[in-house]
Formats: sequence, C-alpha cells, structure tokens
Amino acid sequence: MSNRRLVIAGTGSGVGKTTLTIGLMAALKKAGYRVQGFKCGPDYIDPTYHTAVTERASRNIDSWMLEHDMVREIVARASEDADISIMEGVMGFFDGKNPLTSEGTTAEISLITNSPVLLVVNCASMARSAAAIVKGFQQFLPEANIVGVIANRVGSEGHYKLVKAAIEQECHIPVVGYLKRNDDLTIPERHLGLIPSIERGELTPFFEQLGQLVHDTIDIEKVYELALAPKIEINDPIFTKPSVPQVKIAVARDAAFNFYYEENFELLKAYGAELVEFSPLKGETVPQDADGLYIGGGFPEEFAETLAQQIDVKNSVRAAIEKGIPTLAECGGFMFLTDAIVTTDDTCHEMVGLIPGQVRMQTKLAALGYREVTGKPGNFLFKGDIQAKGHEFHYSTFHSEKEFSPAYDTKGMRGMKEEGYMNNNLIAGYTHFHFGSSTKMVENWVEQCKAVKKERRDAV
Repeated sequence: MSNRRLVIAGTGSGVGKTTLTIGLMAALKKAGYRVQGFKCGPDYIDPTYHTAVTERASRNIDSWMLEHDMVREIVARASEDADISIMEGVMGFFDGKNPLTSEGTTAEISLITNSPVLLVVNCASMARSAAAIVKGFQQFLPEANIVGVIANRVGSEGHYKLVKAAIEQECHIPVVGYLKRNDDLTIPERHLGLIPSIERGELTPFFEQLGQLVHDTIDIEKVYELALAPKIEINDPIFTKPSVPQVKIAVARDAAFNFYYEENFELLKAYGAELVEFSPLKGETVPQDADGLYIGGGFPEEFAETLAQQIDVKNSVRAAIEKGIPTLAECGGFMFLTDAIVTTDDTCHEMVGLIPGQVRMQTKLAALGYREVTGKPGNFLFKGDIQAKGHEFHYSTFHSEKEFSPAYDTKGMRGMKEEGYMNNNLIAGYTHFHFGSSTKMVENWVEQCKAVKKERRDAV
C-alpha cells in the first residue's frame, strides 16, 4: 500500500482548490505516478473529475456520514496499488457541519487519516499578509500537519517570490510552487452537462493544459516527498471480499443517473448482491431476472426529452417495480419515477408514472445539506429501527395532489420533515444515502431481495 498521501486544503471559498487539485493529479500522472483521488465530503461532481484525470475511481470520505474507522479503511483499500493519494478538501480547511467544531471538516479528515496537508492560498493582491493567513491556519489547530503551501492566483513570478519569502520565514514550511491569476482557468461545465462532456473526452485538453501549467510552476517531486505518511493500520475490516452472489440488483447508470458512492456498490457486493448496470438513456431495459433495482441521482432533467421517449425502458421499470422487486430511487431516480418532469422552460416530459405527481425544476436551490434519516413503518431498508445518514442537493420540487406514504423522517439544520415516497417495495426520495453510515440498510435490502426472489420461485 502506498504510504504517500496529501490533503489538498483551501483557506476558503473561491481559492481555486478544485482546479489546482485536478492539475496536480494530471501533473503527477504525467510524471509516471499512479494517483488515487479522494473527495472530502458528500460531493458527487468533483470525484468525477478525479476519476477522469487519474483513470481510477475516486472515493468520497466524509467524517460526519461515516465512522472514522470506515474512513481510514476506505483510504487504505483504495490506495493499495497507488503511488500517491490526493485527497481534495471541502470548502475551507476548517469548514464542515458545525461552525463550533471540526466535525465533517477537511481538517478532521487529515487527523483521522494522519495525512499531511498542502494548503492552497489565494494570494491575489497580497504579499506578507499571506504568511499571516498560513500562520493562523497553523495555530488554529496545531495538531493538523500542514507541511507546505501552494500560492494560487499570484500576479507574476516576482509576486510569487515575495509571498514565498514571507511564508517560509514566518511559518517555517516550504512553498512548493504557484499558479498565476488566470480568469480563463476555470473548470468548464462545472455542474449540468459535466458527465457527458467527460465521457466524450471534451475536457481532456483542459486537463492536459492544467497539468502542464502545474508541472511548469509547482515542484512535483517536492510534493511527492511531502506526501510521505504513516501506514494506515486496519484492525477490524468493515469491507469484506464479495460473497457469492445471492441476488441480482440492476443499477441504472449513465449520464442521466450517475450519482453513486463507490463504497455503496462494494457494500452491496460484500453482502451478496451481483450488480448489473443498464442505461436508460441508451434504451436498455431492466434485466428480467433482476431481483432488485437501484436508480441513483444525476441529471435526468438535462435528458428529460430523451428519457420521455424511452417507452420500452419506462415500461420495463414500471413492470419490475409493480412485480415487487425491492427498489431504491434517490433524487434523480425519484424524479424519473414520477408522472413528469417539468423543466425551467415549462415543458412537461412524461416519466415512468409510478409516483403520483410532478417534479418542477427551478433556477434556485431547493434543498442542500446533511440529513439524519429514520424510516417510516414498513420501509424495508430501515427494518430494525436503524438510522442512516445522507445528503440532499437539488433544484427541483415535487408536487402531488394525491395522498401518499412518505418514506422517511429526515433531520437537517432546519429541523425534521417527512420526505420521499413509499409503496410496497418501492422506496424513493431526494435523499442520497451513504450505506457506510448504516450497513444494516444493505443487509436489509439484500434480504428483502432474497425473500421476494423466493416468493416468485415458489409461486412458479
């Protein structure tokens, strides 16, 4: 296992941390290193960039949703055959779920995994003041191992030398390089349209350009040297080798449905599920021998016209769920199962029609934040009075004139609310779950699939 890993942390919003992280990954890969990407927090989009650049599946590590031992194990397992692991932070280094603690912060991740930290500082229009910022970060949490600095958005090489001299004198850590201020150097298609652009290779030239810029002004070998870290010891493994498959779960996965945590898949496999992917966008139907169905989040609104035309796909989804196979639909999957998606231009696109009501897209954010979740009575995922953790992020709202059974009670910053839709073995809602927050969910799902499979077999 590689014992080289670095947390790339920003001093705050707008520091350019994600752009720099992608460039650093590209430069390291160009230098011949096998790079493993991680993203602190629940974000699905940044790991997509990591995966595209490194050609290895990036992993989410979230110290609020997951037990600390699980965070360590995820990092250790994914890094086994990598030369260096790059862990991109979330927001500023000390920003997380609670403004009064380090809970859910990049700083907490660095401590949990005992990883050195490279601090990215926006140095525009400052020189010695940059040293004050770095020193403040050092003293705020002295046990965090900040080993170096990258000066971002400097005006010139001369400006960089001023910043470097000030930081190294006052903070006693190296400044390993810089990127110049460049307003054109922003990640294209940051949100909608991201996945298809990456799949078509349209962002490859941008990644290559970014990697070259990083290579030209940042000491890559120094970065590699600073990344040396203690080995992560795993005493009681949470993830096991996949067991012999007992059930088959169909997974909708394409440019419309792609928000999945890799560890969710691995946990399903470990508990006895064989995963079979199909693409609704390409007209692929639910496999007839599927014992369960998983439709994750993504961008169905961007492909609403195409999805509306996939009559065979919609019929197969409807038939599978009506047949009783245990189904989880999260956010975009939930939207797909409603009567229709109404886009911002007020066009109505007919969807599967299993959940009575319409989803309406809007230009402003409808929900954002962590969720603590308990299931409503009858929710097969939550048998045993368990709790799970997840995250909501969407620009749509659901409207129904019919009464229905919610799937969950969720608790966020604004208190408790009922969320989602439940009908027999269909569980759907806006919440994205990380199964690592409650592996009992996975066990319940697989057991429910086995029970339904047996019922069908006995009925023949």
